[in-house]
Amino acid sequence: MTSAPIIETGSIRLRPYRMSDLEPLWEFFQSPRAAYVDGPANRTHLWYGFASEAGSWGLLGQGGWSIETADGALAGQVAVTQPPRFPEREIGWILFDGFEGRGIAYAAAKAARDWAFDTLEGCDTLVSYIDPKNTRSIALANRLGATHDPQAVLPEGETAAETVVYRHRRAA
Repeated sequence: MTSAPIIETGSIRLRPYRMSDLEPLWEFFQSPRAAYVDGPANRTHLWYGFASEAGSWGLLGQGGWSIETADGALAGQVAVTQPPRFPEREIGWILFDGFEGRGIAYAAAKAARDWAFDTLEGCDTLVSYIDPKNTRSIALANRLGATHDPQAVLPEGETAAETVVYRHRRAA
């Protein structure tokens, strides 16, 4: 697989990244909405992360998707990834301003999670690494059926004060 598969549900569409997604991502990372995520220090680092998630499809068969609403609006991003500093495969999400409260993040994360469990060999669990102050992401992880896993190994260089781990299981 060289690019992200397209996944459609009744309310959203997960699609491969496009170059036109870069500017909205940069705007997100400059906004207060990015307070709880590890964002890029500059546009070059944004490009590295963006290209890494797009290229991971060809190298690892997993990566990131852009989230579109049914009317084609870019609403955020969801990814199933495992960069070298992550001890486990993670599902992570971001939602752009103005799209909250509509079930978009839930639909996107559920679609990506289900795809991972159905497609990736040996994928029986995923984790979400979340800032403990990010109550909205914790609530979404709980809604997805994930449970707090205080025994999980944290990403390299992170502490329990910075990161909590929520575990998604195939049976969830």
